[in-house]
Amino acid sequence: MKNNYYILTILGAFSLLFSSLSFADFNYPGEGTLRYPTGAEKPFSFGFAWQDKTKQFRIGDKSYEMAELPESYSIAITLSKDESKVWIQEFNKGFIEGFDWQLGKHKLSLHKQDFNNNVKGNYLLTFNNVDYFLARSNVSIEISFTTDGIDNVKLDGVTKDMGIRN
Repeated sequence: MKNNYYILTILGAFSLLFSSLSFADFNYPGEGTLRYPTGAEKPFSFGFAWQDKTKQFRIGDKSYEMAELPESYSIAITLSKDESKVWIQEFNKGFIEGFDWQLGKHKLSLHKQDFNNNVKGNYLLTFNNVDYFLARSNVSIEISFTTDGIDNVKLDGVTKDMGIRN
């Protein structure tokens, strides 16, 4: 009985030692395609990564040393004045017409579509197979993180398509 106690104590000490050596890292490349007003398409990459051991957080192609993992990151979609195109600083230097983007298990796409009713910019933003309309000229995509990876993705400035605008 005494031997079992010692064995369990030693095993417990080893598990504590090795659990402190395990690090919570994640990497989401964020692959996608940009569509330009000319009709041309171009692949792009914008993702996030965290390395706990080195305290490095990657946003797109830049890496930053941080004391801890940030809670969230916001990406702004800005509609042009004539509502014909959008600007997303993280994705492209200039205006684009739309995009398809895969970030981990989340899929976002922005497409133009003809609607019978007034829809801002005639844009349809699809997030994980749910359609939304732009409710204002500035929309944000907020990505929340935990040490295990992406915890949540939230859209702000959109209205859910209830099937009444087509």
